[in-house]
Parts: sequence; structure tokens; C-alpha cells
Amino acid sequence: MSWFLVIMAGLFEVVGVAGIAQYNKKASLPNALMLGGGFLISFILLSLGMKDMPMGTAYAVWTGIGTVGSALIGILFFRESKSFMRILFIILVLGAVIGLKLIG
Repeated sequence: MSWFLVIMAGLFEVVGVAGIAQYNKKASLPNALMLGGGFLISFILLSLGMKDMPMGTAYAVWTGIGTVGSALIGILFFRESKSFMRILFIILVLGAVIGLKLIG
């Protein structure tokens, strides 16, 4: 259950980051709620997941999902670079998160 909570926390971190991008485009209540709600839910789920998972593993998985998810959202929706090197390093971060799951 702790893995599920940490993975969901990472996904809600992506929602929060997307909320930042949206809020920077247009300051509005829905965008502010997306930003604040995404991060609030993310932190709550992360803290619950860390009850049964080592802190280092939980934090690495949470930030990895947030990093990869935010980079993909940026590429898909905010016209950020799709360079080979950027994609390569996104794959490396994803591989590290998968590796953590496989070893622990």
C-alpha cells in the first residue's frame, strides 16, 4: 500500500506543477486550486506512504515521478524542448525509479 500512496503522491505533484504553469499563464481561482490542491494532496499521500517505506526510497520515487511527469507535461502541453538528450535523461530518471522498486 505504501508504494501505491507514494506513486499517487508523485502524480499529484505533477498536478501541482502543472498548476504552477497554468497559474503563471493566468492567475485564477481554478488554477490556484489546482496548484495548491495538487501539492497538498501530494504531501499528505507522501507522508502516509513514508510510514511503511524508507524515507530515501519514498522521496526518490516521489521526486522521480514528479520530475518525469512534469517534464512530459511540459513537452506535451507547454511546447518545451523534445531534444534527444532531454528524452534520454527522462528515461534514466524513470529507470532509476523502477530500479528502486525492483530492489526494495
